[in-house]
Amino acid sequence: MTLRTAIGAMNHRMGDEESGSDKDGFEPFRQSHQKASAERSQPTCLVVEDDRTMRHLVMNYLEEHGIRTISASGREEVAGLLAREEPSLVILDLRLGQEDGLDLLREIRSHSDIPVIIITGHRRDEIDRVVGLELGADDYITKPFGLRELLARIRAVLRGREAGQAAVQRDPERGRCRFGGWQLDRRSRRLSDSSGIPVALTKGEYALLIAFLDAPQRPLSREHLLQATRIHEDVFDRSIDVQVLRLRRKLETDPNAPRVILTERGVGYVFALPVEPL
Repeated sequence: MTLRTAIGAMNHRMGDEESGSDKDGFEPFRQSHQKASAERSQPTCLVVEDDRTMRHLVMNYLEEHGIRTISASGREEVAGLLAREEPSLVILDLRLGQEDGLDLLREIRSHSDIPVIIITGHRRDEIDRVVGLELGADDYITKPFGLRELLARIRAVLRGREAGQAAVQRDPERGRCRFGGWQLDRRSRRLSDSSGIPVALTKGEYALLIAFLDAPQRPLSREHLLQATRIHEDVFDRSIDVQVLRLRRKLETDPNAPRVILTERGVGYVFALPVEPL
């Protein structure tokens, strides 16, 4: 599908709507009400892309498949759109002209846990993918990419978010837990140390901690942790080792002599502390 084809189809549909008859005078009201109801039920995607042609191509395709879209070409527009529109997901191109998309991702993640899919420019540019995932991106896709694949990734991320929210609603007693001197409130995603001081976690660190807390004192393979944290399979599994190291730095008294997250040679890792629901 090309941008010209998408725009042509959109213009054709608009022409059909204008030629329709208003039989009883209430048809415009009904259409407006139906449109507003549909928009409320649709997920909304914020597309952050400085290439105008690419931006419109992605937006038109997503709109045709039931996803409402809004857009930004740079970081200055993003904060306002996140506050006003409350989108369901962000598509973020890491190459935004002179701006650094990773800095924007870091800024988004410091204020929100909204799902983010990053777009990277080169298949060999592995470091951007790894850093992006460690900063809290939920998934990534590399250029050139197919629009069907992008749509599939969006739907998968949204399904994961909905499943996580439903699980908390179904099982509210699992909202808070304690391990060692730490406490975690899953509803607010707040981790506190023994003094009650909150400790910030990236999206990846939080997902990894939840995977450990759901299976304490049991060896977990790298493959299991990769799946649990939704890191894309193309990223080498050593990225889990990096995330474990980052999480150890926040949980361990001495990260070089860990007592909370232990290495299980030949398997992966084990969360050594018992977990007590509160």
